[in-house]
Formats: sequence, C-alpha cells, structure tokens
Amino acid sequence: MHLSSQRIGPFTGQFKYRPHEGAQHTPASVEGRTIFNFLFGAIQEDEVMATVLGPESPWMGGKKRTRNRNIISKLRQSQIAGRGFSRGTQLPEALLQERDKRAKWHGIPVLLQELYESSHLNSDFTRTHTVLKELSSLLSMEAMSFVTEDRKTAQESTFPNTYTFDLFGGVDLLVELLMRPTLTTLQKPKMNDDLVKDCLSVLYNCCICTEGVTKILASRDDFVLFLFTLMTNKKTFLQTATLIEDILGVKKEMIQLEWIPNLSGLVQSFDQQQLANFCRILSVTISEPDVGNDDKHTLLAKNAQQKRNTSPSRAEVNQVTLLNIPGFIERLCKLATRKVSEATGTSNFLQELEEWYTWLDNTLVLDALMQIATDEAEHSSTESSDESTLATIPLRHRLPQSMKIVHEIMYKVEVLYVLCVLLMGRQRNQVHKMLAEFRLIPGLNNLFDKLIWRKYTTSNHVVHGQNENCDCSPEISFKIQFLRLLQSFSDHHENKYLLLNAQELNELSAISLKANIPEVEALVNTDRSLVCDGKKGLLTRLLTIMKREPPDSSFRFWQARAVESFLRGATSYADQMFLLKRGLLEHILFCIIDSGCKSRDVLQSYFDLLGELMKFNIDAFKRFNKYVNTEEKFQVFLTQINSSLVDSNMLVRCIVLSLDRFESQTEDVKVVEVLSECCLLSYMARVENRLSFLFRLVNIINVQTLTQENVSCLNTSLVILMLARRRGKLPFYLNALREKEYAEKYPGCLLNNFHNLLRFWQHHYLNKDKDSTCLENSSCIPFSFWKETVSVLLGEDRTSPCAIIGYIDEPYMELDRDLLED
Repeated sequence: MHLSSQRIGPFTGQFKYRPHEGAQHTPASVEGRTIFNFLFGAIQEDEVMATVLGPESPWMGGKKRTRNRNIISKLRQSQIAGRGFSRGTQLPEALLQERDKRAKWHGIPVLLQELYESSHLNSDFTRTHTVLKELSSLLSMEAMSFVTEDRKTAQESTFPNTYTFDLFGGVDLLVELLMRPTLTTLQKPKMNDDLVKDCLSVLYNCCICTEGVTKILASRDDFVLFLFTLMTNKKTFLQTATLIEDILGVKKEMIQLEWIPNLSGLVQSFDQQQLANFCRILSVTISEPDVGNDDKHTLLAKNAQQKRNTSPSRAEVNQVTLLNIPGFIERLCKLATRKVSEATGTSNFLQELEEWYTWLDNTLVLDALMQIATDEAEHSSTESSDESTLATIPLRHRLPQSMKIVHEIMYKVEVLYVLCVLLMGRQRNQVHKMLAEFRLIPGLNNLFDKLIWRKYTTSNHVVHGQNENCDCSPEISFKIQFLRLLQSFSDHHENKYLLLNAQELNELSAISLKANIPEVEALVNTDRSLVCDGKKGLLTRLLTIMKREPPDSSFRFWQARAVESFLRGATSYADQMFLLKRGLLEHILFCIIDSGCKSRDVLQSYFDLLGELMKFNIDAFKRFNKYVNTEEKFQVFLTQINSSLVDSNMLVRCIVLSLDRFESQTEDVKVVEVLSECCLLSYMARVENRLSFLFRLVNIINVQTLTQENVSCLNTSLVILMLARRRGKLPFYLNALREKEYAEKYPGCLLNNFHNLLRFWQHHYLNKDKDSTCLENSSCIPFSFWKETVSVLLGEDRTSPCAIIGYIDEPYMELDRDLLED
C-alpha cells in the first residue's frame, strides 16, 4: 500500500511525516507541517544537540560531536524517507521537555510517552488510565469550545492541544490500545470499561477538533468494524455510537452492514434506548449519498448512471440486511409510537427548550443527561423521601421534565427517518405490510395531540424552508419527519386508508353509494382492525392543523405533500369529496389568492394538491367558482399560476384533462351548468390560452436541464397534444408552434427542442425499469396512447400532418444531433 494513503506501520503511537515520491500526505490540521519542523522550527542542530546532551557534554566536540548527530539524521530520515524514528515516543524525553516550554505543548508529548510505556502487555492499566485522564482534561475544553462556538472550522479556530496530541501519535496509540484484544491474547488483565470509554471520548474529541483525523479513522475498515463490537457493552455504548456516527459521516465508501460481525445478534441485544441511537448510525448506511452536483441530478445523467450501475447500490443492500433482522421493524414501530409522560405546570416550555438546545449537540448528550438525572433520583430516594432534598441537588444535575420529552422526540426523529427511507426503497411493499401489521399509523394517531402537534403557540415561531441547511429544533425536525413519513406511506399505496378511522371509512362508502359509483377496491380490502382509533383519523387531524399554520410556514409544504399523496394514483371521487366536505379547497384558494404567501415551495405544493383535489370533479369546480367570485380574485389566481409554470403545470394539466372530460358529458345538466359558469373552465376552453401554456411549457425545458422536478412540464405539454390528437386537431397545434417560432424570429427553435424532448421521453419512459402506471393513473389516458402519440410526433415522413419534422423548414433542422448520447 502506498505510504501516502495511511500512517506508517502498526498503530503504535507513531508521529506523521511527509512521504517521499511526491505523495501529498499532510498532518491532520496544518498542511505541509512535519514533526521535524513542528519540533524545531528554525533552531540550529547544535541547539538540538545541546538540549539533548547538555552544553558541557564531551560529545559536543570533535569527531564525537559529528558522529552523534544521529538524532538529527534519524529525524530527517523519518521526514524524508520514512526511516529512523517511527514514533514520537522514541524521541529523547529531555528534548521534548525543553521544546515543550517554547512550543507550549503542555506536556502532551511526554504524557504520551508515559501512556505508551505504561500500556505494555503485562500492564494493569492503572497508570495508563491516570495519564489518559490527564490528557483528556487538556483536550476536552477544546472540544467543548468547538461545540459551543457554532462548530467553527479549523481555519477559524485552532485547537493546539488536540493537534499536538494527534501529531505525536496519540490517536494511533489509542486505536492500538482499543484493538489490542483482537490482535493478541497475551494482554492480561483486560482494559476496564471506564478506560475504554475514556479512549473513545478522547478519539471523538480529536475527530471534531482536528481536521483529517475522522477521515483517517474512516479509511480503516478493520477499526470501523471493531467499533461495532464495542456496542455490545452497555457501559461503552454511547461513546462508541457517537464515534461511529462521526466516522461514517465522512467515510468515502458506504459500509456494508452485512460485514458487521453478528449484526442480527447485536441489534437484538439492544434495549429500546440503544436501538433508537443505533438508528442515527443506520440513517447513514441506508440513504443514497447526495451527489452534491446539480448536473448529476438531471434525468439524462441519472439514466446514464443507471446503465452503468445495474446492480443494487450499497444502500439498497443494507436496507435488505436490516429487513432480514428478526423483529427489527416491530421494535422500530414500538419506539415510534410509545407514549411519553408529559410534565405538568411547565409554563414556558419553548423558552426552556431553546435554552437547553443551544448547547445540546445530539441525542447522545441527552442520554448522558438522562443518566445523570436517573442516578440523582435513585440517590435521593435512598437518602430521603423529603422533596426538599431535591432542591439541594446542583442545577446542572437536575433534568427538567420537558427535556425528557425532547429526549423522546429526538429518538423518534431518528426512528421515523429510518422507516421513511425503507418505505421509499425497493422493498416498499414488504415494509408497508409490516408497518400495517404493527399498527404504526394508529400509534402515531394516538400521539398526535399530546406529542407530535402539541397545543402551543408563539409569536416569533420561525420555520425554515425545506431546502435550507439549518439546525432545526427537535420539535420542528420531528414534525417534518412525521409529515414525510405520512407522504411516503400514502403515496400510490392501498394502505393509505389506514390513516382514517372506522367512522371515516363508512363516510367514504356512503359518498360512493350516494354518487352511485362502486367503492374503490383498496377501501373494500382495508383491514379495519388496523385503522386509526378515536374520534378522528390521522388524515383529519392533519387537515385541522394545516388550516392553523402561518401563510409562509414550511410546515404547509410538507402538510400539503402528505395530503396530496393520499389523493395521488387513480382518481377517487369519494376521496376528493371527503376532503372537499372539510373545506380543503377553500383553504387552498385562500392561501394562493388571499394570504399573501410568497414561498414558491409552499405555492407549488398547493398547486399540486389543488390539481389532485379538482381533477374530473365537477363539484370541486363549482366550489372553485363560488370562492373565486370576482374578476380581481381570478386575475390574482392566474398571476400565481403564470408566475412559475414549473410549479403550477400539474394544476394546468388537471384543468385541461377535466375540461376535456366535461365537454364529453353534455347530457349531464349539472356539468353543462358548471361549464357555462366556471371562469376557470371558460378560460381554458379558449384555444389561444391552451396554446399559450403549450408554448411556454415547451420553451422552459430542454433535454440537458430535465430533472425529476420539471419533467412534468414535458408530460403536461404532451397531454395537451394527446387531447388535440383525439379531436383531430394535432396539425393545428403543431402549425401554431411553427407560427409562434416565426413570430418570435426564432424559426425551428421550439419544434427542434420539442423533438429532442420527445426522443428523450422515449428513452426514459420506455425503459423496462420505468413504471408508466403513474402517467396512466394521473391522466386516465392509456399508456399505449401516450406511446402512439409520441411515435406519431416523431415520425420521419415530412408529408405527415402529425409529424413535427414536417413543420421545420430544411435550413433550420437540427435533428441530426444526438443529444441522448452519454
């Protein structure tokens, strides 16, 4: 292995050096620094020798002086070629002590020497532990300052003690100490739990303070896998979990869970508290890594990547590994739904929460606090039953009841995240079946009012947008993760009806009966023993709190997405009416037209929800016209739609599809009445307005910029043309596109672009791995007609009135360029 990729030799307290042959290995914190430079800076060799041997030493003269420059030679050989001294502990103690005064090392190199010498195979580790505690005290304050100073980077804050500890091989030495039982059976006695905990804590402090230490530890798979074995010991679990989480966060290649020795037994040995913390680690191993490059998020790039990577990703393999652990999902469901004893008489919970959260780093810190509180409670109960005794306990040792709630909330965030990722994976149906069986949804419904969405208000409550990088409070994170779980649970799955209670299911049946339409099969097949309990189901509770949110709250985005997912799939009239009867349409229109909401994310989510709520539903359009009862309101609504078609095109598609269906139902008096009165349907019925949408939809996208976010614009434009083709008007629309090009003095621009987009559409949607049922269900147009229409539009016969090529003049054709090549 090349020397630039790791530290030299086994982990025996070595110091670092710059390797030869041009390798770019650097110390953990300061690039280009070597231990030789760090030790001596610009001092002369004579000064070094004088320090080591004394100025009056006979060795300082003549040939003997020259002959004993070997200390300098060894240092230089270590620096240049890797020969000579291999550990900081091999340097003369006198030399280290003399330089310590000038360099302000606070005795760390000497202490490391003691640590190394006291940790031999026959050691009882008494002295080792004493020295480590002394070292830990020097490092812990720097780690605390790093956390409390908003995690400043190494360039903004320096941590000299931690850097010195790492430079002189402290990190390597602790790793060797921890792993020694796996390398030799000669060590007697074994390290005690307290020493192991302190080793892990010091390593974690080095990771958060010294740049590069975490990455170096992450590069050692043997050490990472060894850490998992330490999690079997409850006394060292928290420190181990903290360190593993930090290491996996920077590891270049995702770890395979199946590599962990006896993973199933390890997970089954965890208590519920340990399992919740283990979910923090699992979240890193089951989530696809963020590529961090917008270009790689394009559908063109994703399709190319899928062609190259045909086998399942490591994250997908890890998801399967977890699902194969007996009882794993059941225990997560119990964790997610267990109740919490709430505090009574807490007057200002939010203020108290904010004060605590300013310095709490993560769940593991909370665990430590909980342990302190538990210990103190036990101590108090044994000494006195008098409540006044509690007042004598130091404030830092008294954990407020509200913190117990936050402790549970932070656990649930991690658990819900893992469940959400599994719900979106390839084993979705298997996960769905287990979540239903273990009554996850009824359990969350029972927690809704008392924990998930507790009744409190605050005037300065600010919620960050879902795309912002921020450290949200535990309660905000919990709410968002809960809403994301509901979205994943309901999306295109028959189990969505578990979000209702028995009475609400009966209401859906009654709506279908009154409308003289058959009940949805998924509703009929719903196991009523698994639905929500109580007076309201989870969906109804969600609608209630949705109406209370401030206009620009990002909760609105997630709430709308969760409700929309309930409606997605094959359109259900009963589902729509269930929500319409609860005033959802009027609430959405208020937010779009009257609330002054400026958030594009929130508006997009409401446009999408409105489209699903109104699609093919004549009653919804009648309600729309009743609310939008003035020209001024209607113009505000149109302005919002036209301000960003990427955000609103799904609603445009809904209106176009609904208009087409209503126009074929002229025997229905109610439909005819609404067609003649509804301003929205009348507006879309004018062909010039449909053409205007078509022009802009085709113009705002191209093959290179298509993403999962804007590909809907391509499908909406295709819907407009498919409906035109049904009515024999496709040539009229294509000619209108041609005339638009010439009017804008860009002949060939729109049609060439659209031709390339449709060629991409064929490559993308005709791939055998792509699920085309979403397009079919959302439009009620058979996918075969989608394919036929695209083939007709891409026809190569220039005389065909329905082929795009016939509307592009020869000089402006760009069809020979293959934009779909990788």
